[in-house]
Amino acid sequence: MEALLSEFTLLSDQALCDRSFDPSTIEGLMRLFEVEAYKEWAQLELECRNEAQSADDCLEQAEEYLESAMESAMAEFRRFEEEMIETCKAEHDSLVSLADAARKMGNTLEKAANFASKKYVDAAVNSAAASMRSAFRAVVSAASKKVHPS
Repeated sequence: MEALLSEFTLLSDQALCDRSFDPSTIEGLMRLFEVEAYKEWAQLELECRNEAQSADDCLEQAEEYLESAMESAMAEFRRFEEEMIETCKAEHDSLVSLADAARKMGNTLEKAANFASKKYVDAAVNSAAASMRSAFRAVVSAASKKVHPS
């Protein structure tokens, strides 16, 4: 392009100085300018397409990386969720087991208390019966010691 500009400068100086100058030589040069401009335009368009393709490739790589990172994060979340479910299930089972043991102990203590209260009541009844028999014997023996006046 610089060579064409130099030649145009030379031809324009020649056109100013020489009256027999043929203007068709400038027209030929102008066609060369036009061809050069189209070449440059085509080159720039090709570069733009290459840059756009490169940008698309980079974008595709970024999307693949993001997708990979998201899949990795979701897999880690699923593992974490499974661990938490297992931990919670183990804790739940432990609490249920502890509650069952406490319920069984409560039932055993209830049975022991019922048994002890029945024994206490039986002992109290037996004691009362023994006291009444003893009192009755004392009354009968006191009555038999009395001498009848007849």
